[in-house]
Amino acid sequence: MCFHPLQSPLPRPDRLNNPFCYEPHPLCMLAAEQVKDYISTRPELEEDARRGKMLGVLVVERQGQLGFLAAYSGLLAGRNDWPWFVPPVFDAQQPDGHFKQTERQISAINQEIRLLQSASSPSPLIPTLKERRKQMSEELQLWLFRQYRMLNAQGEKKDLVEIWRDYHASPRLRKRFPLPPGGTGDCCAPKLLQHAFSHGLKPISMAEFWYGESPKAEIRHHAEFYPACRGKCLPVLTWMLGLDRAEVSAHCGTTADAAGLKEIYSDDAISVVVKPAGMLSVPGKTDAPSVYSMMRQRYPLADSPLIVHRLDMATSGLLVIAKTRQAYHQLQEQFRLHEVKKKYVALLDGHVEGSGTISLPLRPNPLDRPRQVVDHELGKQALTRYEVISADEHSTRIALYPQTGRTHQLRMHCAHAEGLNSPIRGDELYGHKADRLFLHAEEICFKHPLTGQPMSFHSEADF
Repeated sequence: MCFHPLQSPLPRPDRLNNPFCYEPHPLCMLAAEQVKDYISTRPELEEDARRGKMLGVLVVERQGQLGFLAAYSGLLAGRNDWPWFVPPVFDAQQPDGHFKQTERQISAINQEIRLLQSASSPSPLIPTLKERRKQMSEELQLWLFRQYRMLNAQGEKKDLVEIWRDYHASPRLRKRFPLPPGGTGDCCAPKLLQHAFSHGLKPISMAEFWYGESPKAEIRHHAEFYPACRGKCLPVLTWMLGLDRAEVSAHCGTTADAAGLKEIYSDDAISVVVKPAGMLSVPGKTDAPSVYSMMRQRYPLADSPLIVHRLDMATSGLLVIAKTRQAYHQLQEQFRLHEVKKKYVALLDGHVEGSGTISLPLRPNPLDRPRQVVDHELGKQALTRYEVISADEHSTRIALYPQTGRTHQLRMHCAHAEGLNSPIRGDELYGHKADRLFLHAEEICFKHPLTGQPMSFHSEADF
């Protein structure tokens, strides 16, 4: 049975939440506790889930009765058909089904290629077998995506290939994203919605949460709620829920007012400003104010004020603005040569001692941007020096000195188990939500782009 009654006096939300940007509703939190309780009573499920699994709940209404559906991403304990959870949109795991039969044929070709490669002399059959394997694999993947016939709220159906091509409508995007990534359609959110729509259940609220250990490359915390992944689920859920594309692309956090941008230095070549938390450095996909747009308004006659470097939207602190192309290129060269020195201050959720250097290579997670992952083979070098300012049992005030400038470098180096294993307070991506991200660019030192004189600026954090 997939529908689980939910007895609660809690008020119901006015509308279904955006799965990419939400605070978990108390009803979803109640349902999630029941899912965790159920898994804890099933040793065969708990053992696998403890290794790390994304779980999801969808609170629904059936003929006036409140209840919830539960799902897991991919397989759980080697199966995709545990009866307490919603079934897969399409079951590719049937041993006698087309998918598994063709998989076995491809495996047999792999074995044949390995045997021929181990022979004393190369076989002329190897290129032919490799081409056949490639063709079969591509045809099988396309066939599989065609089997995922996704329902929307109006009862209309589209397969994953259609959804993908409609979402990436421009030729440029279609060339970049010709087909969905493997595993698309098997995440929690599409499975939950598919079951609700196909059984006439009214979705009320949904949420996804992590169970068990964090993956080695990514950062996930047990029982913490997370938005749906964008790489696989954004096109699918946009179709299923009829979401506005600008809405799901917007930032989820608090947006800073334009008046919060403070200019602390200005001459003919540069400006130095203090960006508030919640303000973009450069324009995004919405009309929210950015440092760039505000500086263009303040200096309409300047040679197009240019952002020399950036801070994450959630990070506050010092930014240098170039007012001329010459100043911009000179400052960029200083950044390239690592001549610009920066100091950040952060509050960590965890106890850290001493000082040291963190070296963890990073790269983007293409299936869940803007998240980064640690990758010791393909990641780019990322170095951070740190010094603890003060600490108690549960928190640490720390100074961070980035030696490289990778995306989310400080946030990842603090949160990752191979780093400080203590996320920055308020880090919604890699830690736990708070009023703001407690990360502030406190000091910056560089040479003036025209005079060459050393310049140093300080902005005390307000936390």
